[in-house]
Amino acid sequence: MIRYEYPLNERVRTLLRLEDLFDRLNWHVAGEHPYNHHAALVTLFEMADVAARGDLKTDLLQELERQRTALSVLRGNPGVEQARLDGVLREVEAAHAGIHRLAGRICQHLKEDEWLTAVRQRAVIPGGLCEFDLPAYHRWLHDPADIRRGNLQLWLAPLLPVQSGLDIVLRLIRESCRPGVQQAINGVYQQMLEASARPAQMIRVGVDEDFRCVPEISANKYMLNIRFVRSLPGEPKAPADSMPFELTFCTL
Repeated sequence: MIRYEYPLNERVRTLLRLEDLFDRLNWHVAGEHPYNHHAALVTLFEMADVAARGDLKTDLLQELERQRTALSVLRGNPGVEQARLDGVLREVEAAHAGIHRLAGRICQHLKEDEWLTAVRQRAVIPGGLCEFDLPAYHRWLHDPADIRRGNLQLWLAPLLPVQSGLDIVLRLIRESCRPGVQQAINGVYQQMLEASARPAQMIRVGVDEDFRCVPEISANKYMLNIRFVRSLPGEPKAPADSMPFELTFCTL
């Protein structure tokens, strides 16, 4: 089963982008080759660009507070495992405190480093980090892998509370509801969305990998539309056949 996630608000969209970038960054940091650490640094700059859109720190604090409020009302509910609930609430409170302690805007420390600023300015130019463009960067790539990795971990350290916070928020959203099985007729599925005090924050679509097709999702507060198409390299886009799929509205 391959799952596709579609955010229904800008806050969740930003968190999903950052989650993908954190996963990519951590994978490249663990590598040994200079190309791994080049990719890690470029990914770090992408994270700074995403974090600069709006006030990520305030958005994360508000989302964690919203999650804490939603979970707190479950205290004393006989259908809820209280020990597990208390553990999740402690995680939420720890992440909230960690982000609250961050000084200034998220990724501000990257802009205050002169060496990083020079690299970032050249990184936006295709092929702009050749040795003749920025000899200092070329020299850094020739440092031992442990030194480069130590630098990357130092630059990443102020972002760890952010990673912890978004991991908790997205985990709670994903675990908030159970998936249901639906049927797409001739590759198309539509559903009217009812007004609710707890609107969905994200839609998850699961497709059996044997179907070799992808969902194109569009949604607003009134309607959900999913169109399944065959879209493989070297082949023209074509509608998929009728098929079952997994649909989840994440509403925490």
